[in-house]
Amino acid sequence: MENTLESLTIGTFAKAAGVNVETIRFYQHKGLLPTPERPYGSIRRYCSADVARVKFVKAAQRLGFSLDEIGELLKLEDGTHCNEAAELAALRLADVRTRLNDLMRMEQALSKLVSECCAHEGHVSCPLIDALHGD
Repeated sequence: MENTLESLTIGTFAKAAGVNVETIRFYQHKGLLPTPERPYGSIRRYCSADVARVKFVKAAQRLGFSLDEIGELLKLEDGTHCNEAAELAALRLADVRTRLNDLMRMEQALSKLVSECCAHEGHVSCPLIDALHGD
């Protein structure tokens, strides 16, 4: 049987989706991807809808959604639950903003310490090491 986008082996499916075979199996185990029936004496086959589903999962992961959240989004994928999807996205956005604020504070503190270290070149103590010790 030929490997078209409607009759893919797991290896060809994984390649088309841009993931490895273990990722496919993991997503099946997590319930994010259905496991097709195995015809008697044959191998499982996947289709373009399966490829699209994996790409959806990967795109959601890139936006920071957890696998559990992605599972919820997949339940809403018919497009008629936009408000519920937006609520999940709003929670993710709030988390991103919190982490961004934390990163900005870290950047400011590290920048200050690097400047102080450069100004203390050749001195006995290091401002960065002192700050980490709580001195």
